[in-house]
Amino acid sequence: MSRTGGDLVVESLVALGARNVFGLPGQHALGLFHALHRSSLRYFGSRTEVNAAFAADGHARTTGEVTPLLVSTGPGALQTLAGLQEAAASSVPVLGISSQIPSAGLGGARRGYLHELPDQQASFRDVVKHTRVVRAASQIPSAIAEAWRIAASAPTGPVWLEIPQDVLLGPAGVPVVTGLSAAPVPLAPRAELLAEAAKLLQEAQRPVILAGGGVVRGGAQPQLLELAGKLGSPVVSTFGGKGAFPWEHELSLQSWMEDRHTTDVLRDADVLLVVGSGLGELSSNYRTFRPRGRIVQIEADLGKLEANHGALGIHADARLALRALIPLVRQRDAVVPDLLTKVRDRLDSQDLAVERDVLAGVRDALPDDAPSFWDMTILAYWAWSAWDPRQAAMHTAQGAGGLGYAYPAALGAASTVDGPVLAVSGDGGAMYGLSELATATQYDLDVTWLIVDDGGYGILREYMAGAFGETNGTELTRPDFVALAESFGVPAVRTTPDRLRADLAEALAGRGPAVVVLPALLRMFAPTHLEQR
Repeated sequence: MSRTGGDLVVESLVALGARNVFGLPGQHALGLFHALHRSSLRYFGSRTEVNAAFAADGHARTTGEVTPLLVSTGPGALQTLAGLQEAAASSVPVLGISSQIPSAGLGGARRGYLHELPDQQASFRDVVKHTRVVRAASQIPSAIAEAWRIAASAPTGPVWLEIPQDVLLGPAGVPVVTGLSAAPVPLAPRAELLAEAAKLLQEAQRPVILAGGGVVRGGAQPQLLELAGKLGSPVVSTFGGKGAFPWEHELSLQSWMEDRHTTDVLRDADVLLVVGSGLGELSSNYRTFRPRGRIVQIEADLGKLEANHGALGIHADARLALRALIPLVRQRDAVVPDLLTKVRDRLDSQDLAVERDVLAGVRDALPDDAPSFWDMTILAYWAWSAWDPRQAAMHTAQGAGGLGYAYPAALGAASTVDGPVLAVSGDGGAMYGLSELATATQYDLDVTWLIVDDGGYGILREYMAGAFGETNGTELTRPDFVALAESFGVPAVRTTPDRLRADLAEALAGRGPAVVVLPALLRMFAPTHLEQR
């Protein structure tokens, strides 16, 4: 058959290096999905659009590649917003491509098309980095290349394109796309800023480095390790910066960001080098961090530069900035505060043996090189502080903080990972993704889903009880997760804290999807920030 606008979309994606795409078809997008069927792209279809967006996010985080998300108009497009908000908050390069009503209906005239919105694009403008409506087939390759480049350029993030139904179904009108290029624009630091940063760090008596997610996204771990070693500076990792610095390194202060002792170390630094973090709520112990010294902030997102604290702001990609900073500083002896002993002593003073054993059991069961994806649940809040990522990344939805992220994102990762992937949810978050058990079965994706069943929204239960002395809306009726998983053909087991390590290891060792259900009422460690608010 003759080529269409839909073919131009898939040809452009292939030319730019895409291999896997995620999404859900719809009436206005059928031309795109028919073309997809004729392409070399591997399609993974979710059961809801928000889960498709999470799956694309998980794939993009795992590969570091721009990942296409293909959906239809109106309700389908709007359902991606929660996933795209998470991608935006966590700087994940998802390329959303949505169909639109026929071109004759664009412009807000309300002509009564199915799925019609007066201005669908407006819903996405404040969520993603870039939006565009494509109005002719000849625009498609350039529009996709433009969006791809923007998504891949620091700060990475999601973008959004809309293509009317008639353009997707109409003739391509141009030759097959072969030579498309969308190299990201490098974000290099300014030399005079680096010189001043080097001077401050060299003269510091108590320098500390705070490593954020920008280090991981920019692949700047080797440069951070070399710079920290040269400065003799201890390194604290934010929750989003898990994996930025070796967990057990002599300079590592790990990531106990909700611990007052960690906040004190950051506060007392005479020069704090913040790399790839905006020092937002979770990276400042709920905004109780009050710096006493100078801050040097390296940040690719211009909007986050000095957004929370005054600093010597360096607008740059973390890898390029650290690489340029290394030769500007001299070798010096390390000065590392005894922070981790204080953290351990504080935990030992609380009755948290079950929680610590459960997290240790998960860590022992998971292979060192297996990625993990965590929902907004109590065990994940523990993992933010206590999880050693080892050779693989720990991914969470802490950017936007929405529920339901872990399982669909893990499925997206499993589409490209050779080996097991772990997803961790509470029973509340798990209810968002139960339909994706069908997706896991259909594509035989190697994801083990650990569901910690405490009968409600556990973290909200704790927050409400602590703030008001009672709870409301936090208790949930839920299904028999084991029986439900088995009804999808997914092997499942109900475990206990004592058997968790063995049961989870067995599930991870098997091939294909599996579910492990842990009925347990876990508690958070006592916060140390409340009295400082």
